[in-house]
Amino acid sequence: MSLRIYNTLSRALEDFSPLEPGHVRMYVCGMTVYDLCHVGHARANVAFDVVQRWLKASGYKLTFVRNITDIDDKIIRRAVENGEPVRALTSRMITEMYRDFDALGIERPTHDPRATDYVPQMLDIVKLLEGKGLAYRAEGGDVNYAVRRFPGYGKLSGKSLDELHAGERVAVLEGKEDPLDFVLWKSAKPTEPADAQWDSAYGKGRPGWHIECSAMACALLGETFDIHGGGADLQFPHHENEIAQSEGAFGKPLAGYWMHNGFVNIDNEKMSKSLGNFFTIREVLKQFDAETLRFFLVRAHYRSALNYSDVHLDDARAALKRLYTALELVAPAQVDIDWADPYAIRFKTAMDNDFATPEAVAVLFELAAEVNRGKSPQVAGLLKALGGCLGILQGDPKGFLQNTGLLSGRIAMTTSVTGTLTVETLGAMVERKIAERAAAKKARNFAEADRIRKELLDQGVVLKDSPTGTTWEAGS
Repeated sequence: MSLRIYNTLSRALEDFSPLEPGHVRMYVCGMTVYDLCHVGHARANVAFDVVQRWLKASGYKLTFVRNITDIDDKIIRRAVENGEPVRALTSRMITEMYRDFDALGIERPTHDPRATDYVPQMLDIVKLLEGKGLAYRAEGGDVNYAVRRFPGYGKLSGKSLDELHAGERVAVLEGKEDPLDFVLWKSAKPTEPADAQWDSAYGKGRPGWHIECSAMACALLGETFDIHGGGADLQFPHHENEIAQSEGAFGKPLAGYWMHNGFVNIDNEKMSKSLGNFFTIREVLKQFDAETLRFFLVRAHYRSALNYSDVHLDDARAALKRLYTALELVAPAQVDIDWADPYAIRFKTAMDNDFATPEAVAVLFELAAEVNRGKSPQVAGLLKALGGCLGILQGDPKGFLQNTGLLSGRIAMTTSVTGTLTVETLGAMVERKIAERAAAKKARNFAEADRIRKELLDQGVVLKDSPTGTTWEAGS
């Protein structure tokens, strides 16, 4: 099975075929750097980190661009509030962003361009659009895009111009010929700091938000590239506007495949700074280790909505412990993945089906059970190697278990309850009992399954059932 990707543009799964055989060019919209990243940002960036890891594991050369928005209204406002230069604020926030991303195991892109380094390229596109009659100068010095002059507007979001117009307010006209028009170049205001202004043929000003991505993508990937990604909230208007700009300027499709990750929700509302219902990555990492947060994000499909809660993080940590327990019991051999191996085939089949990480993670749990039964270093090595395709299971198992409290609990159990059992034999015993209980449940012998659960509970072992399998906790 070859890689298939759900294309937002066609609203269908499509076979993936890059423009240049063997080489994938991918652009993902990155951070606006005026504050710390929150869990919603983590979700998007982990999702596309998994995409880049799988493309590389599949043998593709990858050129991956993830931009940094370092000029916009929020940034200017925050810099003024802080009494500091715009560049000082954004440089500090970029450092903090990478501190969080590095903790989560998010690999660096090939290029991470700052918008402010590409203002000349943005102005070149604005000039092209003006020459083609798709942009016009408004009173006050702004340059706007004339949406109704671009025939394909709305094809990504699936909305007609009339539907979009019905949702606009007349009050937003302010120099626009149509409420749907958007700004390409914003005239400088007297109150704005000097380091937020550039000279141009239109007078001093700064770029609109949407134009930066068109300019950076073209400069680093070409007028047409393979994959464009970002959060579902960017589908409209940001990505719709990018298409209008780039395709209006160059007369070519911007991207072959459009990918959008789902929201992180709290109480059925999207997590966002504008709603004030967000948790920063830094806050979460005070309570949970970074790999647990990554695993929580990875084991859900990237397009699905994800509900955030401490309960779900606790469950993710317990499930991840089960995988690390297998790697602690049997030291994994260093292996190159044999993609003809039955487990590897099923893992690959899942990932080639639009990066179906839930099914891929399920294969990891099957491998962990196999490790516990057969204690094969080769199987443990395959578990570790396949986990690496998702950016997990690369740490020291004993260190992970100690840091998350499981190893100390198991040691306490061996001394206070089981006497002569070693840590290794305890883990093997529990996994054997879990397998016996699963067999009993499959045979609909629920009385025996309950007996096994109680037997383990009497010894201080608590079983936790979840869609990914059964995990266990032990203590004194």
